[in-house]
Amino acid sequence: MESDTTIRRIKAYGTQNNVSQRDKDALQQYGNNGCGEVKKKPEVSLYLLSEGIGVVLVAVFMLLLWGLVHLSLQQLVIGKSTGEFNAIRARKHLEKITSVGPRPVGSVENEVLTVNYLLDQIEHIRAETAAGPHSVSVSVQRPTGSFSIDFLGGFTSYYDKVTNIAVKLEPKAGAKHLMLANCHFDTVANSPGASDDAVSCAVMLEVLHSLANLSTPLRHGVVFLFNGAEENILQASHGFITQHPWATQVRAFINLEAAGVGGKEVVFQTGPENPWLVQAYVRSAKHPFASVVGQEVFQSGVIPSDTDFRIYRDFGNIPGIDLAFIENGFIYHTKYDTPDRILTESIQRAGDNILAVLKHLVMSEKLADSSEYRHGNMVFFDLLGVFVVAYPARVGTIINYMATMATFFYLGKKCSLPSNGGGRYVRELACGTGVVVLSWVVTLLSVLIVALLVSLMGQSMFWYNHFYMSVCLYGAAAAGKMILVHTLAKNLYYGNVRRLELGELFFDVSLLLWCCSLVYLTQQGLCSAYVPMLMVAFPLATKLLLTQEFKQRGATVKYSVLYLLGLALPYVHFMFLIWVVFEIFTPILGRSGTEIPPDVVLASLVTLGTIFLSSFFLHFIYMARSTKWILVGLGTIFTVVFILVSCGLFFPYSADPASPRPKRVFLQHTTRTFHGLDGEVERQDSGLWINSFDYTGMRYITPHIPEINETIRTKCQEDLPFCGFPWFLPVKFLVKKNWYLPAPEVSPKSPIEFKLLSKQETDWGTTKMTFEVKGPSHMSLYLMPHSGAVLSSWSFGDGTPQFDLNGEYFIFYSHGLESPVWNFWFEIQPPKSPDPSGPEGMISVAIASHYFFREDQKTPQLQEMLQRFPVWAFPSSWVSTYHMYRY
Repeated sequence: MESDTTIRRIKAYGTQNNVSQRDKDALQQYGNNGCGEVKKKPEVSLYLLSEGIGVVLVAVFMLLLWGLVHLSLQQLVIGKSTGEFNAIRARKHLEKITSVGPRPVGSVENEVLTVNYLLDQIEHIRAETAAGPHSVSVSVQRPTGSFSIDFLGGFTSYYDKVTNIAVKLEPKAGAKHLMLANCHFDTVANSPGASDDAVSCAVMLEVLHSLANLSTPLRHGVVFLFNGAEENILQASHGFITQHPWATQVRAFINLEAAGVGGKEVVFQTGPENPWLVQAYVRSAKHPFASVVGQEVFQSGVIPSDTDFRIYRDFGNIPGIDLAFIENGFIYHTKYDTPDRILTESIQRAGDNILAVLKHLVMSEKLADSSEYRHGNMVFFDLLGVFVVAYPARVGTIINYMATMATFFYLGKKCSLPSNGGGRYVRELACGTGVVVLSWVVTLLSVLIVALLVSLMGQSMFWYNHFYMSVCLYGAAAAGKMILVHTLAKNLYYGNVRRLELGELFFDVSLLLWCCSLVYLTQQGLCSAYVPMLMVAFPLATKLLLTQEFKQRGATVKYSVLYLLGLALPYVHFMFLIWVVFEIFTPILGRSGTEIPPDVVLASLVTLGTIFLSSFFLHFIYMARSTKWILVGLGTIFTVVFILVSCGLFFPYSADPASPRPKRVFLQHTTRTFHGLDGEVERQDSGLWINSFDYTGMRYITPHIPEINETIRTKCQEDLPFCGFPWFLPVKFLVKKNWYLPAPEVSPKSPIEFKLLSKQETDWGTTKMTFEVKGPSHMSLYLMPHSGAVLSSWSFGDGTPQFDLNGEYFIFYSHGLESPVWNFWFEIQPPKSPDPSGPEGMISVAIASHYFFREDQKTPQLQEMLQRFPVWAFPSSWVSTYHMYRY
């Protein structure tokens, strides 16, 4: 045993004053991580935590909280339903709407069959409630318009005669102010769209039925908007809010959406500002589920999606609430989005919530002049779906700074103790913080190296159908590396320091780091700062309450259990947020393109979750007698899973009907035609243009379809608009790996007609060109000014060309059932000195047509190819054409 003079100590800072000298000597002698000879085990066991007991306590704690999170998610309807909303009737609406199949804009299924069904049901409700105190008015709107939006890097949208069904429910005496409820009944191609968004329209029909049957007149009116062009990037909602006469009376809205299939619908956006809307939801929702964290993550742009919420907010300048189903996003926008996958309980809870919130809002005095209540934001979050905590952001700022002040008072008191002579405690706190930050960096880098190795071995996305294997691989690597770094620090740097004092120090370090994040997020004005506030307030209060227990007996089982109980509330909420993150992002990584390595993203998320959850468990690492067996266990788990992954044992996809994990592939049978300056055809080709929307490309498809291999990979032709391919949306930056398999020419029965009507020089030195296009319901226009040329104005949006995508402009076009002629113009400033190495002329114009339904959607070659795809793949397919002209 080393002599007392050689012992390096951290002063106890007032936490060990009642411990006897005999016990101190025992701690000094036997506090070397279990490596010293144990001579006084009874005394040591009073202070140091047994490795086995510590592992069991933490494991049981985490498993219980994780089980509690999942139990809350399965309890869709909490308590008994009021009976005002009939989910059985709503389900019948859902089944009827989806029975017609996919409903792309312009199809008979969308524009006629679904519209007629909705109108029939609305007319039935109107007739049934005619004698009541309310009137029901119906307006079928088919607007035409244009706008620019910064979604997917930015593009311009033009729509012509898309469909809206607006239903106004109001007292028979009329209403000056209206509440808006929005859903959409159109779908993407090849998906029945039960969750996105037929179920919302079914819920709205039944909510309309319930409100219309109320015996008490409403104070305000409600507009139920069944919009028929949301999947065309929010077109119908723009047509309503900018053109419909009822729109001027709308004061607030509720938007019903989906990013998954079934489960709970979560409030993930509110406002802007108008905290009274959140308060209305908190007071009235029967089964609350809301998170301001989701709102700030979604609005940050990291999730490649958008909803009609943006249109009403930006173009209508009205506040609202955005709700969406988020579970099981693996089958979102696929053939698996069918009614049978949506539980009746999900419909019931959504209906109960929407009905209750709408009833509250249309009876609210605040709706009459919502601008009067437009002040600040709200902090809001639910606790396991039981109730919602909500308070104004300014109150949140006060609470956050109170928690910060309490933390600095706690740490400052330790700094003022006599044992902190010469700033010893401050130095040790800074040193401990450095150790923790170093452990973060080392851990993240180590796990990312593992993720890169997995990707380089060609085993990327092994977790897509085996999520918990990613936890076993990346989570075990992260936890093991964290514990290893701190074990080395404990044995090598703090080798002769008493364990209890180290545990105390690293609790303070964790508290300080969470406090710093709390201050930063609060300074940034983010409502999500409540999360670090919880992670500061509860551990600090727990530690203060257990001070005497810790002083007198050290790290006993009783102390450890009480300590974990004090962490339960913030940890269970934090674990719920982690579930939300993985529930949303794991499916997204299966459709995020070929350029972003998904294992790197997922490994980063798993590592960050591990780092955050481990913060207050560092306290135990330094008080444990040993960590060797937990390191051995984590190392074994990591090694075994890594070997299994390397052997390709975990296949990413599944066709299991109970839990499908489809690979998304897009196929277009296309014919491309390229015209020169004289208008003559320079060249033409045809083929199957194939896009993989995940990182694995065609690796798993090639064994089933050998023709689709690396030899037919095609690169972007930079001198052609959008690489010379018929992109439906401007996502070429996400999907740079494409395959082009030669195939016969396509011959749509409704071919595109593209004409240059006029070309004239203006007095201000530009060239104005006017065009006429007639084609299918979905077309994409690409404009690529040549080097030195400038696009100065056009007929879209506000007249100013917007969102120059690396020298290109993307215009998305769609029309309803009718096939009107599309006329547009633009002005271009010719280059002063043309680039001899570039293409001829001053601009390249390309028009792509997309045939999503009827006989033009398929060809024999496309059908034959689709039949060869494995059952675990979801190939979404259609026919398209691409025509390029130079002027």
